[in-house]
Amino acid sequence: MAAAAAVLCALSAALTAPQATAADTPPHSETYRPQFHFTPEKNWMNDPNGLVYYKGEYHLFYQYNPDGTSWGDMSWGHAVSTDLVHWQQLPLALSHDDKEMVFSGSAVVDENNTTGFGTTKNPPLVAIYTSHDKTTGIQSQALAYSTDRGRTWTKYRGNPVIDIGSRDFRDPKVQWYAPTKSWLMTVSLSAEHKVRFYSSKNLKDWTRLSEFGPAGATGGVWECPDLFPLAVDGDTDNVKWVLVVNINPGGIAGGSAAQYFVGDFDGTTFTAEDNGTSAPPAGAVMQDFEGSDFGSWTATGTAFGPGPAAGTLDGQQTVGGYDGKGLANSFHSGDATTGTLTSPAFTVNSAYLNFKIGGGRHPHQPGEILADFDNGTYGDWTATGDAFGPAPATGTLPGQQQVHGFQGSGLVDTFRDGDAATGTLTSPEFTIDRRYVNFLIGGGNHPADSPNPTALELLVDGRVVRSATGKDAEALETASWDVHDLVGKKAQIRVVDDNTGGWGHINADQILLSDTQARPGAEETAVNLVVDGQVVRSATGSDSETLDWASFDTRPYLGKEAQIQLVDMNTGGWGHILADQFTAADSPALSVLQRADWADFGKDYYAAVSWENAPGGKRYMIGWMNNWDYAGAIPTSSWRGAQSIPRQMALRTVDGRIRLTSEPVSSVKSLRRASPATAPATTVTNASKALAGPAAEGKALDIEATFSLGDAERFGLKVRTGASGQETVIGYDTTTQELYVDRTHSGAVDFNSTFPGVQTAPLKAANGKIKLRILVDRSSVEVFGGSGEAVITDQIFPDPASQGVQVFAENGSVKLDKATVWHLDSAHD
Repeated sequence: MAAAAAVLCALSAALTAPQATAADTPPHSETYRPQFHFTPEKNWMNDPNGLVYYKGEYHLFYQYNPDGTSWGDMSWGHAVSTDLVHWQQLPLALSHDDKEMVFSGSAVVDENNTTGFGTTKNPPLVAIYTSHDKTTGIQSQALAYSTDRGRTWTKYRGNPVIDIGSRDFRDPKVQWYAPTKSWLMTVSLSAEHKVRFYSSKNLKDWTRLSEFGPAGATGGVWECPDLFPLAVDGDTDNVKWVLVVNINPGGIAGGSAAQYFVGDFDGTTFTAEDNGTSAPPAGAVMQDFEGSDFGSWTATGTAFGPGPAAGTLDGQQTVGGYDGKGLANSFHSGDATTGTLTSPAFTVNSAYLNFKIGGGRHPHQPGEILADFDNGTYGDWTATGDAFGPAPATGTLPGQQQVHGFQGSGLVDTFRDGDAATGTLTSPEFTIDRRYVNFLIGGGNHPADSPNPTALELLVDGRVVRSATGKDAEALETASWDVHDLVGKKAQIRVVDDNTGGWGHINADQILLSDTQARPGAEETAVNLVVDGQVVRSATGSDSETLDWASFDTRPYLGKEAQIQLVDMNTGGWGHILADQFTAADSPALSVLQRADWADFGKDYYAAVSWENAPGGKRYMIGWMNNWDYAGAIPTSSWRGAQSIPRQMALRTVDGRIRLTSEPVSSVKSLRRASPATAPATTVTNASKALAGPAAEGKALDIEATFSLGDAERFGLKVRTGASGQETVIGYDTTTQELYVDRTHSGAVDFNSTFPGVQTAPLKAANGKIKLRILVDRSSVEVFGGSGEAVITDQIFPDPASQGVQVFAENGSVKLDKATVWHLDSAHD
């Protein structure tokens, strides 16, 4: 069960989400309705719960709101399957009531009737769930039972069975531990980044055994733990235990994710294997903030203060993880201040730029910069009149109230000689190739259609088609135009000051084309690498005052001039950035997240837990295919939420380390239609082309492909391709040895700023080859690389007409050995 803060964020985002209308459509035929992933017929769903196999059925319970499509009134929904693919939805199993919500938990078959809820001939199913007290917020562990194969349930009158008086004590996973002939519970102490183990003989009376944690990634609450044994490389004489701990936020791709530890369990204590520490590589320190001022670095605004901070600032939580005695800290006067801190230009002469980063998680919004006004001139923009002066302003002009909210070292500010000056500033012509034009704007409130405007205008064919004006304030604020209807057209930006009265001036900065709409409150707190006026690398914090290592791959920019820019444009919660120890090095520094182990490297695999009692001792796992960053905003109705494809888990030795691997359950193949599309061996050079013609196109696909490495830097497949450049890119980067999924242009991406982007997973070629298994559904891709050690799960929301499949190679050639594309039948049929 996710933390309340994440829930509130998700729900607030839902207020502005676009919706795929489901009215008057046949069941399971809505635009984004998955065809072979479980979704509830209607309403909200999140964590999978109560996973157990009993009498030929796999039970899937799940967090469910019976009353709407947003989080609330949490109860347990219920479905069963005989093959983990075809699901039958059953009536609500455990309902919320006036006193409690039914949060996440597990279910077991009480074969020996230790509870007395059934008989040895008819053993009960027992659900162990977290009872969330609606009045106090206290979370305790409770029981419910069924004696009719899970069709009806009775809550235990003696609830709760464990109550420690905590508001962060949840998500019990219970199993039978044969060596001690007792029940074993693994439960989360969420805010402490710990799991606790309990033992019981009857599921009612519990004895505390031990705790594990904090360890690994701790950037968010720990939830939905799981613990199970697996043989390493199939060797039953070498069994290790896997502890899964889901974390939100603070996942490897941002937001929610499933972390795991491999180790030993002796019936009382779990001991994780030591993965060692990772000291950062040596290099040339470019800035360590140990001086009394910023030296040759230039600060704008007030966020960074007059010089490096000596640690924690007034009103700030304790800052840690920095080196030496100083760091860059933009929490001066709290989160309300903004500003930038920019290095002098330098020539990139190392493969990596390593640094420490902390503070707020507000990513840079990528796009093509049309103008940032930071180079001391207007460049090829054309000015008329005298309002704009000979060059961009560098901040507040004489006689002007303080100007803030701009980025970098310059901005447009027409307060020249006060408000008396007038004029225009017009960009060269450009082609609109993104959905949005984002910008910062301030100054006077005189719209473009007023007699004497102070406005920013978008011109197409010489006609004003979009415009914006200030709010009679010197603070520049984020604004955006939706220009999807103008894509492909030639356009110009014009800044107009035709007003000589009060507030007769305009401020503007950071005009860019983007696939993502800039929204107030989403302004960045980031460390950016700028080359040729464009942000080419960016990193942000994780809503933590503890700094951790990050790294930019600068190999593509060797020999070029660059600048490092720290940006704090956010005045809301966690609206600050921390940075330290900028170092040029030959190899990357690894963050705690990169050193941790992840069951999935995508954005949409959370609350992952496994089935108990599966036939043949197999371990199947499933996760909620969503992320609390935007869960309440995804563009679906009349349901919201899907589960991943169930996966068979294994422990394999990969590159000398024991790794948790996964592959889709074999029953997915039962959905494959006959006569798949196949692509013969071919070499692709600096191109993107159809994989196997129309026969490979579709919205529900199972793809297997093998590539032999050539000299291409990046290669792979594109799925759900269509008009206006719509595509989801599934590729391999040979320079970083990473599998990646790029959903920046995957379709609807503008409902949340954290949705578009690229997810990566480390993957080394095996004998010079990269193998991929890709499941494509109407609103998701699941990519399994190698032997399942690199998995990326991402939601996508493409246009229904976008069904193409392409093979591509960039900066060289790659050989596609073979690709097979099966169309999948609907599991609902």
